[in-house]
Amino acid sequence: MKKYILLLFLFLQPAGEVSADDYPKNPNIDIRHYSFSITLSDGSNIIAGETTITVAFKKESIPQMRLDLINKTEHLDGKGMSVTSVSSHERALTYNHQNDALIIHFPDSFARKSTIQLTIKYSGIPADGLRIGPTKYGNRSFFSNNWPNRARHWLPVLDHPHEKATCEFKITAPTHYQVISNGLLQEESNLVNGHKFTHWKQSVPIPSWLYVLGVAEFAVQHLDEFMGIPVQSWVYPQDREEGFRDFATPTHHSLRFFSDYIGPYTYEKYANVQSPSVGGGMEAATAVFYNENAITGDQTTRLHNVIVHEIAHHWFGNAVTESTWDDAWLSEGFATYFTKMFREHAFGWDDFQQEMHSARDRVLEYYMDNPGYKIISDRSPETESVTSLATYQKGAWVLHMLRNRVGNRAFQQGIQSYYKHYLNSTASTSDFRIEMEQASGDDLEPFFRQWLYQGGNPELRGTWSYNPQQSTITVQMEQVQAENFQFAIPIEFGIYTQKQLLPNVTTVHMDQQSQELTIPVDGEPDSVVIDPNTKLLAKWNFSKQ
Repeated sequence: MKKYILLLFLFLQPAGEVSADDYPKNPNIDIRHYSFSITLSDGSNIIAGETTITVAFKKESIPQMRLDLINKTEHLDGKGMSVTSVSSHERALTYNHQNDALIIHFPDSFARKSTIQLTIKYSGIPADGLRIGPTKYGNRSFFSNNWPNRARHWLPVLDHPHEKATCEFKITAPTHYQVISNGLLQEESNLVNGHKFTHWKQSVPIPSWLYVLGVAEFAVQHLDEFMGIPVQSWVYPQDREEGFRDFATPTHHSLRFFSDYIGPYTYEKYANVQSPSVGGGMEAATAVFYNENAITGDQTTRLHNVIVHEIAHHWFGNAVTESTWDDAWLSEGFATYFTKMFREHAFGWDDFQQEMHSARDRVLEYYMDNPGYKIISDRSPETESVTSLATYQKGAWVLHMLRNRVGNRAFQQGIQSYYKHYLNSTASTSDFRIEMEQASGDDLEPFFRQWLYQGGNPELRGTWSYNPQQSTITVQMEQVQAENFQFAIPIEFGIYTQKQLLPNVTTVHMDQQSQELTIPVDGEPDSVVIDPNTKLLAKWNFSKQ
């Protein structure tokens, strides 16, 4: 984990300008489409691949382009990919495949071409990205898990969220398998040699980590449709009844809520898929994978929350994708908070408050061991994890505090505008901030800076006392967090008198290390509490003097 070393620099820069995601981008090319043709076998774990890529050039005379593809090496026990040819419109091209990068060289005659197609033929055993092995029932299967940069283990791609493209998978496999992938089914044909050809095609651009492939024996339920979009469940035949029951309940309700609150669902289908390749859930566009052991038929709260979270990703992460790994909270923090908002919609305010209490406890516990962790920092999956518990739960809390700051109406307007403007594209935290500023009329840069670009959380210590002559309470508060900076925060004080069920609430702004606050009251309080409505991410010790 990176240590807290850039505080002064961050305070001198507008929020959003610091980034060290140093993936080697080429702004002069735009990959429009990938067509992946892959042959799978029961006799070997070797996959044979042929990928055709449609590439648009944004300037003339581009000498070469780079793709990610893991080399076959002894370090991987002979696993990895070996390229046998690269061509364009049947013309052979020179290339170098070293250090997990495929460099393709273009001849001078390509100088004025605006769009080309590249065809790459390769084969090998994936060391990662595509899991080849048994399901929990011992049946052979092939399941992808490309998060965050593992597609390169079995697909030649630009393996970074800044590049979004449409895709299709053309799979040849033994006839006893069924195949699930992105988009809509184009063809499923039995071949003469005991194999089956299956073709799925996705017409909406997505980043490489969302490309998905599942090949196994499935029970498939075509549940119904949501606004003309097919909704499906794919589970092992042994879990047919339990899986269909588990996947049916929250799917439609959450699709409707997110469509109404944020904007229209942009994809061509929605499928829930049982898989051995993921630990919880993976939001692969239009075909979401869930851990095979989560399917019990009990419709557990845990599984339902995961389903709603992965559905929320189809708006945040999939449709609107972070432009760098530094901004991964735009995916995970958003999906986490919108899962909690769905619970507020479905189960009420008390349930929502419990969710936010639990999230706050988890964040504060995490920061006991990671006090300097920043939500936005210089991260790259080549060197470290790009997410943590804080990315999810503190990211959700940042949105919650933002919603309380600007109000429900402006928050929804900002969310809808952000989604509309960056639909099927990429965005940064600064892009999101600007949308929220336009919706609210508020300068939000200081808010974003203190909650996202610096570490820590407020830690408060305080007392209160009653003054009967003045009919006031005096509150002494200080910030005692170890980090060498202060937060500017609104603090709600709930004042209970005469055994009230609901408190009188007064909000005070605190922006100093130590402050004395005077609050008028109607009589001596029975108690005074901080944050009665669960609006502040902080730790506190507060008592009567």
